[in-house]
Amino acid sequence: MKKIISLTLVLLFVISCSTVPITGRKRVNFVSDAEILPSSFAQYEGFLQENKISTDLALTNEVQSVGARISKAVDKFMRANNMVSEADSYRWEFNLIEDETVNAWCMPGGKVVFYTGIIPICANTDGIAAVMGHEVAHAFAKHGQERMTSAYGQQLGGIAVAIGTNNKDPKTQQLWNTIYGVGSQVGMLAYSRTHETEADKLGMVFMIMAGYNPEEAINVWIRMSERAESGSAPPEFLSTHPSNESRIANLRAYLPTAVELAKQYSID
Repeated sequence: MKKIISLTLVLLFVISCSTVPITGRKRVNFVSDAEILPSSFAQYEGFLQENKISTDLALTNEVQSVGARISKAVDKFMRANNMVSEADSYRWEFNLIEDETVNAWCMPGGKVVFYTGIIPICANTDGIAAVMGHEVAHAFAKHGQERMTSAYGQQLGGIAVAIGTNNKDPKTQQLWNTIYGVGSQVGMLAYSRTHETEADKLGMVFMIMAGYNPEEAINVWIRMSERAESGSAPPEFLSTHPSNESRIANLRAYLPTAVELAKQYSID
């Protein structure tokens, strides 16, 4: 039995290995969009029903406008690079939640939430674009699917079983909620540091492609660092993420590359 499972794992690894566009990182993903997206969309709707959507129309419109511009740039990139079926699978949506938590997140398939608590850290439209680009990048690179694959990989018996979107058993439901945290106070996807660093890089490229100032991605993390130094409680945003100092240094170093990549992949 162990040999069969091992052979199955090897086969799935070979079949499911792919490359993240732009960064070129190798990834393994056993989970298809057809398996994960319906559940993702349902979880998102449930979250919106259980949390207060901001009544600040001006701020909501700003967040949604930035989201629309960045997702449009990403959509154009995908359609120009033989990713039409993937582009068609996204259902981009951007909502601002009335909550002082310093956080934002994006579920598989393009479902984004900003908390009002992160807006002061964003400080301006370009800052919102920096955070938005980062969150959109998580969906673009399919980090959620990778994380689900990893979780199922740890439960060997679940690898060969489709996730399913209806009538999920309690263990599957619990696994989903643990991974995505939807329904909790924070609701953040606990991505790995590798995913966070990749999302920082892709997000900077995407915000440039959408016409925003990439230097503000650096400034967002400077403000986040200043907030931490002021004695405020560390935001949940940082719990599983690289340090502020590392992100600032990495983004500064990556800025010239991001500018060149954005030019290379720019779609008029």
